[in-house]
Amino acid sequence: MAKGTNLVIVESPSKAKTIGKYLGADYEVRACMGHLRDLPKSTLGVQIENDFEPEYRPLSGKEALIDELKTLASKADTIYLATDPDREGEAISWHLVKLLDLPEKNTKRVTFNEITKNVILKSMAAPRSIDCNLVDAQQARRVLDRIVGYQLSPLLWKKIRRGLSAGRVQSVATRMVVEREREINAFVPKEYWSLDVLLNCIDQKGSFTARYYGDTKKRELSTEAQTDQVIADIQGKEFSIDSIKRSEKRRAPTPPFITSTLQQEASRKLNMTPRRTMSIAQQLYEGVDIEGEGTVGLITYMRTDSLRISEEALSAAKDFILARYGQAYYPGAPRRYRKTEGAQDAHEAIRPSNVNLDPEMIKDSLTKDQYRLYKLIWSRFVACQMSDARYDAIQIDTVCAGHTFRASQQMMKFAGFTAVYEEGKDDEAEEKHNALPDLKGDERLLCEKASKEQHFTMPPARYTEATLVKAMEEKGVGRPSTYASIVATIQDREYVIKKDKRLSPTPLGEVVTDLMLERFNDVIDVEFTANMEKHLDEIEEGNIPWKQVLRDFYAGFHQEMIDAEAALEGKRIKVPDEVSDEICELCGKQMVVKIGRFGRFLACPGFPECKNTKPIVEKMPGRCPKCGSAIFKRKSKKGYVFYACERGLDCGFMTWDVPTANDCPTCGQTMFKRSGKGQMKPFCINEECPAFLPEDKRGYKRKMPQATTENVEKDLPEETKKKGRKKK
Repeated sequence: MAKGTNLVIVESPSKAKTIGKYLGADYEVRACMGHLRDLPKSTLGVQIENDFEPEYRPLSGKEALIDELKTLASKADTIYLATDPDREGEAISWHLVKLLDLPEKNTKRVTFNEITKNVILKSMAAPRSIDCNLVDAQQARRVLDRIVGYQLSPLLWKKIRRGLSAGRVQSVATRMVVEREREINAFVPKEYWSLDVLLNCIDQKGSFTARYYGDTKKRELSTEAQTDQVIADIQGKEFSIDSIKRSEKRRAPTPPFITSTLQQEASRKLNMTPRRTMSIAQQLYEGVDIEGEGTVGLITYMRTDSLRISEEALSAAKDFILARYGQAYYPGAPRRYRKTEGAQDAHEAIRPSNVNLDPEMIKDSLTKDQYRLYKLIWSRFVACQMSDARYDAIQIDTVCAGHTFRASQQMMKFAGFTAVYEEGKDDEAEEKHNALPDLKGDERLLCEKASKEQHFTMPPARYTEATLVKAMEEKGVGRPSTYASIVATIQDREYVIKKDKRLSPTPLGEVVTDLMLERFNDVIDVEFTANMEKHLDEIEEGNIPWKQVLRDFYAGFHQEMIDAEAALEGKRIKVPDEVSDEICELCGKQMVVKIGRFGRFLACPGFPECKNTKPIVEKMPGRCPKCGSAIFKRKSKKGYVFYACERGLDCGFMTWDVPTANDCPTCGQTMFKRSGKGQMKPFCINEECPAFLPEDKRGYKRKMPQATTENVEKDLPEETKKKGRKKK
């Protein structure tokens, strides 16, 4: 390193590439690849008796990188630590100082809310020292999670099943899913009826539908008898118009994204998991190669709970909206959104770094998922600074025999922000508005038809990944940086599984939750966990010593551990089998779900008399192109997904491509599409068809090995091989 050169240490190579482009030859920018020092994996790594002193160790396999950074740091005039602008990033910088033995006078801390030239240069010109309060908050979280995980997990191993784990926040998230399932199971539906009447104007052309509203006040029809009585009361009688109310309604745009709302909306609109959303957002933040621009950071930092927008960004949004959409689409003044209760407000809301980089302009430089997520963030930000959408609303109340029937209509008058963006909904059922004739108020009406319909109240819906994140945010469980990992972890541990995009607890998840509720109620209590998050925030603000929080927590937790060990002495808790719909073809019993080395599979409950097992398979649309049988989705021992004929090796058809419900218009065989995320165009795999698409034209970035009996059989689960051999 030449004399006078400065060293900048960031977390990832892509971030290093983007920053290096802006800083020039006087700066050497290197990536530390995340943490280089942490608590040991094999032991607790916390000296509880020594006031919770953590035992940090260099990470195994990182020796060469550590030596390289030490050498570079020893030759640098100034070392800039530019890890992510949050607690985790602050802790990584602190660990780098300790691990690399960096001199305090030569070491500076810088953070970038966005990876753009202006922000980078401004931040480099105003470095600071490491914020020890942020570091202490992260240390407290890390040590708390280590104590809970490393002391509770062995108890679960001994009392339930080997390989289980418990976590301070993941156990609370699992509890939320379990309790929602029990709410659903305990739910008692309540009957109610709707009554619609089709009304014709006697003196002029025109008809419309109105719904029963009530008598002197709003009333719900709870039985068919009540509904029939209303129908009898209005039979053959004229309706009169009681009131016509015309108004203009406005809808304001939703605020810009924060971490939780980005994960929710990406789940609803893009079908992305929280983990996938954060991975793609990280790429957009760190920098993407844009044709004609070089490497550009496209969005601001994506782990945030703040709705704040910089004055510079507000001004840029105003100029963009006025230039593209015109004066009517700008509200006249910037929209500033209030800080939500409990928000740390450390960073701006998630927004594009440069609003003038329209998603369509850079689409060819982005992957499909990068484009979709960037477009979502860009659109939401632009919309949040636009005018309200305006609607002409009309409500007509009609009366007959003392009963009121109401009709309403809403028509868009001015699109406003909806020209750019509309927020998705978890519940897709929306209120329908029928077209209404232009009435004056003195018209006479006759009922042409009365339609009654029975309904039942519905139980609360199971959580989706998006709604679970929303619930965790509302209850104060976790923080923006942890939502994605929590939702992923409870599924990886198989405490929760996803069915039809909704989360259900497994019997294992319920058993673990019940044990935690019985013996460790504080650890799994939602309010207790939320209060712990507030304590961590107070550590960050410098109001509480971090080890005091650990002392207060451990006193009660340690006693609960002692009590649990004594109460469960000699006991083993059985996990109930999850009963499937499959019938064992050998003995006729209903098969159950078991968990083995390679994941979930079906087994006969008659073991050891009956040893029949089957893989859990998902039936796909379409038909096998070789024999016309069904196609199943299967997974190999190594975890690779492929698609095969239900007859297994008797037929031998296997492919990596995904079967679709579409038939080829030329030959009539099932069409397939490329595996991978996002929407893919179907193609025909019938070699004798004129529309056949060869494998090398199907868009895979690397050549896929042909999925044949020879190269897939050795990797098949043993149950699948047995099925093929039995039928031979």
